[in-house]
Amino acid sequence: MLRKLLILLSALLLTACDLQMRDLKPGVSTAADVTKAMGKHSFEWKNPDGGVTWEFPRGPAGVVTYMVTLGPDGVLREIAQVLNDQTFAKLQPGMTTDQVRRLIGRPAETMKFANLQEDVWSWKYETGPNEEWMYHVHFNLADGKLKRTSRNRVGTPP
Repeated sequence: MLRKLLILLSALLLTACDLQMRDLKPGVSTAADVTKAMGKHSFEWKNPDGGVTWEFPRGPAGVVTYMVTLGPDGVLREIAQVLNDQTFAKLQPGMTTDQVRRLIGRPAETMKFANLQEDVWSWKYETGPNEEWMYHVHFNLADGKLKRTSRNRVGTPP
């Protein structure tokens, strides 16, 4: 019972944070504004122009991950929700784990399959109301490069 209550409270807090995102405006909002609205980022990527991209996964198996790009001046440039088919389409065989993480953020879960020589990273995402899917990226254990991707609807076997 207590566990269910804690999960519900966590979900409500994340929803409240995400609602505050509506106040963030590219070209105007600062890094401090982003942190106030979204909380602490889970990872920071350095960009070639001197700016940064912050990663905000929502929950261990949430259906949303935001990438927030700040310019070298610390001003917001872009907020992108990256768990979607458009971003998944950018993933190509041969990409490294770092390249994949940079595009779609930290996975909800990872599993190694020695018999297939694969390390599989998975993300939950939505394609519409009550349509949750798992997106899987299969890396070759030998070289750590992306071999293939797959997906399955939540509640159905892969």
